[in-house]
Amino acid sequence: MDSSLTTVGLPIALGIIMLGLGLGLTLADFRRVVAYPKPALIALVCQALLLPVLCFGIVLALDLPPALAVGMMLLAASPGGTTANLYSHLFGGHVALNVTLTAVNSVLAVFTLPVIVNLSAAHFLPDSSSIGLQFDKVVQVFAIVLVPVAIGMALRARFPRLADRLARPVKILSVVVLVAVIAGTLLKERDNIVDYIVAVGVAVLIFNVVSLAVGYGAPRLAGVGKRESIAAGMEIGIHNSTLAITIAVSPALLNNTEMAIPAAVYGIVMFFTAAAFGYLVTRRKETAPVE
Repeated sequence: MDSSLTTVGLPIALGIIMLGLGLGLTLADFRRVVAYPKPALIALVCQALLLPVLCFGIVLALDLPPALAVGMMLLAASPGGTTANLYSHLFGGHVALNVTLTAVNSVLAVFTLPVIVNLSAAHFLPDSSSIGLQFDKVVQVFAIVLVPVAIGMALRARFPRLADRLARPVKILSVVVLVAVIAGTLLKERDNIVDYIVAVGVAVLIFNVVSLAVGYGAPRLAGVGKRESIAAGMEIGIHNSTLAITIAVSPALLNNTEMAIPAAVYGIVMFFTAAAFGYLVTRRKETAPVE
């Protein structure tokens, strides 16, 4: 991938995606955590604590190469993506809860993601002092994640009609950007892509299925309603792979294309697994009452 694309293009691309997220958010989305404390708390604990632990176990069990292992942990630390809202809507989830979780997760990830990435790099790449997210890099992550969201929210609050008009084209542009980023990453590593997919494909698939299962199963075991559990499952199972790719390949951050491979593969796989998951939990309505 061309250096100008990774240095300038990727942060701008991610900024567009996060701006689109902000255009659909209001302060009420954050306050809504109070309205849904139980499912929100369970989902956030699963996202921030349980998933990284499970991903670490998967990585160790499959003995992934160090850079791919760090890439998997980076993916696990990334928050849910806005695509989760669409899937939740399609399969009867509680979309308002999805929006709330996406908003809160995006804020929490600014603090939890650097910690998880640094611990992972220290474990899997102990001899590489250049890998990791130092304070100045954490500030950059903060800027490319939260500043566009804040701008989008400000536009929504000040000019709601303009925000409504911008929302759809920005979402379309976000999808185009996601495809372009994944394609660029795969193209950059085209000589090794088959080996990478063989190495990380099973790990990505297992982690994706585990994410969906935990996101849906943990709330259900805690007595949370079906719609809220579907929302949590989609939110936890559909990660913001674009954020993970951007952090991995940006020269100012991790500057390691190999670390972006798990997120690139995940960005493709999750669309199919999330659809299958949604179909399965929806089919269960025939034999299980909706709460």
